[in-house]
Amino acid sequence: MKEEIKMIEKNDTWELAERPKDKEVIGVKWIYKTKLNADGSIQKHKARLVAKGYSQLPGIDYTETFAPVARLDTIRALVAIAANKKWKIYQMDVKSAFLNGYIDEEIYVEQPQGFIAKGYEEKVLRLKKALYGLKQAPRAWYSRIDNYFMDRGFRRSLSEPTLYVKRQVTTPLVTGEKYKKEDGSEKVDGSIYRSLIGSLLYLTATRPDIMFATSLLSRFMQSPSQVHYGAAKRILRYLQGTKDFGIWYKSTNDAKLVGYTDSDWAGSADDMKSTSGYTFSLGSGIFSWASKKQATVAQSSAEAEYIAAAAASNQATWLRRILEDMGEKQEEPTTIYCDNKSAIAITKNPVQHNRTKHIDIKYHALREATTRGEIELKYCSTEEQLADMFTKALPRDKFEELRTKIGVSKTY
Repeated sequence: MKEEIKMIEKNDTWELAERPKDKEVIGVKWIYKTKLNADGSIQKHKARLVAKGYSQLPGIDYTETFAPVARLDTIRALVAIAANKKWKIYQMDVKSAFLNGYIDEEIYVEQPQGFIAKGYEEKVLRLKKALYGLKQAPRAWYSRIDNYFMDRGFRRSLSEPTLYVKRQVTTPLVTGEKYKKEDGSEKVDGSIYRSLIGSLLYLTATRPDIMFATSLLSRFMQSPSQVHYGAAKRILRYLQGTKDFGIWYKSTNDAKLVGYTDSDWAGSADDMKSTSGYTFSLGSGIFSWASKKQATVAQSSAEAEYIAAAAASNQATWLRRILEDMGEKQEEPTTIYCDNKSAIAITKNPVQHNRTKHIDIKYHALREATTRGEIELKYCSTEEQLADMFTKALPRDKFEELRTKIGVSKTY
């Protein structure tokens, strides 16, 4: 009995209160049970305090009472699927589960026999949470556990309300979602958000597949919202499902530097700026990559692609010097693939003054690198563009295809 009272008080189930004049006080009683061992010997004696729920009045002391119970067919189906897929099954129990359910009604119960507070004999107990025996106790517990799962991203089955499913996400970002500074959702703790984004940025050192998503969300660190925070947590769920992934670097006969450059156009919902992306490899997995919002507003998709190509060209020039210092001098021009023919034309034909006169002169360093024979910008189709995943959120099939092509896969 002492253990039961200790458990109830530890759970903050009730509090002493004056006896109400306009409400019926529900009685309580003790239920005793002897727990036996397998051989029939006594293991322990147990006492449970229950409310006399039969005296509750509908519409006053309770409203809804229904709480779903898992069907045996559902449980057996889960076991069968787990066996088929060689999954591990974990089983757990919530101690004194019904005492954890919150109740909406104002309910008072008598102090239990043997545990009446000295000096407060005339007082009663106002319930903060459910007590065994209450009509609404099962539903209160179900509502509590339901909220717990739903708040953590589980999906409740429409056919079986006791079945909750949470699957790993297959892409870091939702395709087609537009993120902006003011999205109408509540603001979140900026320090927590910045810490999370900082950790994700650190992970991009070995996980280029989260580069675009993390770079995009880093734009909102000054005033993050629930939408931004939810998107960041999605990246965590993606990483949880791919935690055994990394970049594969393999032995090849050709250590030739090859790059890809791409850009979206006016993808930023706040300032209509575009995002540049590039990637470089030496015959196997990529070793240099970036995803960055452009400093100026591009007036056409060709201009956005040209600006992105200029950034890739600057990186290629620097990489060529580093590789030469390492004894891997690039004898031939570094090929950078671009999926925009107009951008390539601007690079090779400086006469197009009307289309390029407003472009910042610093971006024309791409032309100089081409003239010097360091860079060669070549066309590739959008389907072959590896840098596409550094400029936008892609659907699952395309994302997984490019992820494999850049060398990110299981490391065992």
